[in-house]
Amino acid sequence: MITLSKEELINLYNKDLNELLEISAKYMSNDVSFCSLVNARNGKCSQNCKYCAQSSHYNTEIETYPLISLDKVRNAALEAKAHHASKFAIVTSGKTPDESDFDTILKMIEEVNKIDGLKSCASIGILNEEQAKKLAMSGLKRFHHNINTCKSYYGEVCTTHSWEERYNTCMLVKKYGMELCCGVILGMGESIEQRVEMALELSEIEPDSIPINILMPIKNTPFENYYDKIDEENILRTLAIFKIANPKSVLRFCGGRMRLSQENQKLALKTCVEGILIGNYLTTVGKAPQDDYNTVRQLGKNII
Repeated sequence: MITLSKEELINLYNKDLNELLEISAKYMSNDVSFCSLVNARNGKCSQNCKYCAQSSHYNTEIETYPLISLDKVRNAALEAKAHHASKFAIVTSGKTPDESDFDTILKMIEEVNKIDGLKSCASIGILNEEQAKKLAMSGLKRFHHNINTCKSYYGEVCTTHSWEERYNTCMLVKKYGMELCCGVILGMGESIEQRVEMALELSEIEPDSIPINILMPIKNTPFENYYDKIDEENILRTLAIFKIANPKSVLRFCGGRMRLSQENQKLALKTCVEGILIGNYLTTVGKAPQDDYNTVRQLGKNII
């Protein structure tokens, strides 16, 4: 856990950008890990998260579908491995795991675990203790559950569940011995101070991986006009602060990184980011996996 105070991190945030990135680079390894996901159930979520295309509160006109087949998950996992992913996540919409689907999701995890060299991950919502226990018993290696933003700003993002519910899920994941992937979405109207609060809250949670999403405003959501809430320089500053505050966690590029230029994506991979979620995301488009592979190799990094 970091010993730097909120004030110290704010001071670092406001340093000359090159100086700040030089500091964060001191905590970097020369490795970059690839992971991938399958959107196993899409849409019709009861929660009112203001950024989300899958919320039933907003008319975003996305395709919705029930839980996909075991074969589709297996094929997606095999494709992910072929693109050098070492972790593969099964992702479903909804506040909590749907009990009618839960046993099938456990079978999906078992299928992923059969693929040599691929680590299973799941992102299926807020867990209770029994669900966390069953996931661990099924052999799930990693669970993904974001805090999304800091505790002080959470009510501006969602009112149908609390920051504490998300935090409690993270604690259950750790209690039952699974790795934890826990991150945020930047650019939802939070202040610089609140970005630092996120970094500090994550340092208390101590996730293995911190996925960094940058808001991609979705038409007909409350945040549809939020493109101007963060710029490229402040994205880089935030990434650096997250790495300094969480030196043992892998910062991972996820949704919205296309808001950074290719030059700044490379700069981040040199100074503060050590992971990439390759391919497409849940409802937005990413890069071709081969492009990420080529970029990482050009930077002289190892893919693990």
